[in-house]
Amino acid sequence: MKRLNLIALLCGLVLIFTPDQALADIGGLTKCSESPAFAKRQKTSVKKLQQRMATYEADSPPALALKQQMDRTNARFDKYSRSDLLCGADGLPHLIADGRWSHAAEFIIPGFGFIYISGWIGYVGRKYVRAVSTTKNPAESEIIVNVPLALKIMATGYIWPISIWQELISGDLVAPKAEITVSPR
Repeated sequence: MKRLNLIALLCGLVLIFTPDQALADIGGLTKCSESPAFAKRQKTSVKKLQQRMATYEADSPPALALKQQMDRTNARFDKYSRSDLLCGADGLPHLIADGRWSHAAEFIIPGFGFIYISGWIGYVGRKYVRAVSTTKNPAESEIIVNVPLALKIMATGYIWPISIWQELISGDLVAPKAEITVSPR
């Protein structure tokens, strides 16, 4: 058992102290700041905007709009090159979804954000339908939304993970088998 713990500790230390350079070689991807295709893509994008801008007078509204677009394009490429994003042979940044914490900002954090927001929407919708099912005309209350009730439920829905866990433990989350209708076959 001690040997297994020692091996696990050594493997963990190797993973923790592995330099980022070794982790950057994922499927032929390179850092965007070092990618020639990325630099070429930036140069091409700016050149096309400059060619379009040359057809207008210097201070005309279309020329000013193209100048702003050129500034935004340069800022976007600069931001990508300063980040840890990896670019492919096409010069485009690629998202890495392999679970490494060094790439958490690319997929893991937005993924958890999506799950949290979609869970909030689902929980609030379920709670609203359950609340209006006790009214005298529940079908109409589902079509014509009771806005004050919906806003009240939405304001308390941000703690949905805790509420769902409490409902699961209390048995209120899932309907009993006796209440589930089964169609005859």
